[in-house]
Amino acid sequence: IEMPLLGGDAEEAVRQGHSMLQPRVEARILQDLQVKPTDRVLEIGAGSGYMAALLAHRAERVVSLEINAELADMARENLRDAGIQNADVRQADGARDAIPDGPFDVIVLSGSVAEVPDALSLSGSVAEVPSALLALLRDGGRLGAIVGGEPVMRFTLTRRTGDRFETTAPWDTIAPRLVHFPEPSGFTF
Repeated sequence: IEMPLLGGDAEEAVRQGHSMLQPRVEARILQDLQVKPTDRVLEIGAGSGYMAALLAHRAERVVSLEINAELADMARENLRDAGIQNADVRQADGARDAIPDGPFDVIVLSGSVAEVPDALSLSGSVAEVPSALLALLRDGGRLGAIVGGEPVMRFTLTRRTGDRFETTAPWDTIAPRLVHFPEPSGFTF
């Protein structure tokens, strides 16, 4: 079950395919990412700013990217109204735009993607962006994403140790897609 975004015209947001993760899913993601008070965090998919607020409560600094200008404005307003000063919401496409603020201790994708970033081929230009996300992780950093396609998606945690990336997929969930991240090609003969 997806929840409409808080604030603004919720029915319009849902009509356009925008929704937020269930609070219990966001809580589980936070628990698995083990965000520390010294962590610098990148979130892709700010939505209403709810996850950015949760991350900001635990981390030193949060940069949250939102592709939709109206949602980015709403997230900024919600964070300001909540008195949160260590989270910065920017209008940007996390799948395509350069991210100059790295490296990060934690990267969280607040929506689903088709494939885990390190499983993608590094040869294609579209696949270079997720690998670029992994390159933004500090040693010991964690990337959390919901990966797969309906009806089965898994929360996937990728941890960087030196030049190695270890991936685990501890639990199932469903989430709306983040736009512009690569989709696998359809089956063909």
